[in-house]
Amino acid sequence: MVERVQPSTAPVIPVDLDAAHALGVTDAGGTVHLQGETGRVLDLASVSKPLAALGVLVAVERGLVDLDEPAGPEGATVRHLIAHTAGYPFEGEETVGAVGARRIYSNTGFEVLAAHVEESTGYDFPEWMEQTVIQGLDLVDLEVDGSPAAGYRGTVADLLVVGRELLAPTLISDVLHEEMRTVQFPGLAGILPGYGRQTPNDWGLGMEIRGHKDPHWTGAHSSPRTFGHFGQSGSFLWVDPEAGLAAAFLGERRFGPDHVRIWPGITDAILERFAGGGTGR
Repeated sequence: MVERVQPSTAPVIPVDLDAAHALGVTDAGGTVHLQGETGRVLDLASVSKPLAALGVLVAVERGLVDLDEPAGPEGATVRHLIAHTAGYPFEGEETVGAVGARRIYSNTGFEVLAAHVEESTGYDFPEWMEQTVIQGLDLVDLEVDGSPAAGYRGTVADLLVVGRELLAPTLISDVLHEEMRTVQFPGLAGILPGYGRQTPNDWGLGMEIRGHKDPHWTGAHSSPRTFGHFGQSGSFLWVDPEAGLAAAFLGERRFGPDHVRIWPGITDAILERFAGGGTGR
């Protein structure tokens, strides 16, 4: 991991949160900012999903899984599962919607997806993640024994490595990387947890795409092409390809009104400092 700024000397980004936290920023070349407890292992919650999705996409890249092969409920594919359009509810195995009809954010869909990759690769999914993502990116502290939907643990330092991978891929091709951050099943509406109904509720392959959603957990100056994920543990990882930056946040306090209030300002402060005022106004 490249460190170009020492956290002890860099001015902090204001974080109005009365709880321990860690924040980091990177560009494709290396870390540009760290503050807080950046080496502390904390729950990622749903920020697990983009990491698990990266593991799935490595299987796609290697020809072991096809995005359009059947998986999950009848009529669904790997693409439907990874883009939250397979009809599964948030939790539970009984579908609550038709395949491809609307965006239904689902932990179950990611668990079914991981099981499908296990069958296709012959590896338990945690072992697959260890051999492809953890070893492939030389991650130090990422723990992947829990649910691929919301059970991983890690550090901001490791999330920044993942952020660099999502800015400039080494594990997957440029073509697959572009598909990953392109809207899948355009125009579908759905609920963005914590932020209400969004029309459209755009997602790529395991990554939420900002588009023009309002309200949203990224900044007012985040480009519409920004993608990533946030989690109920009070965590986020976003990548803004227009700004050439990725940022990660972890903390002790679970997601709530304080995060809704402060996260956009944190993102805009990052863009102001490191990307000359941000993009996509």
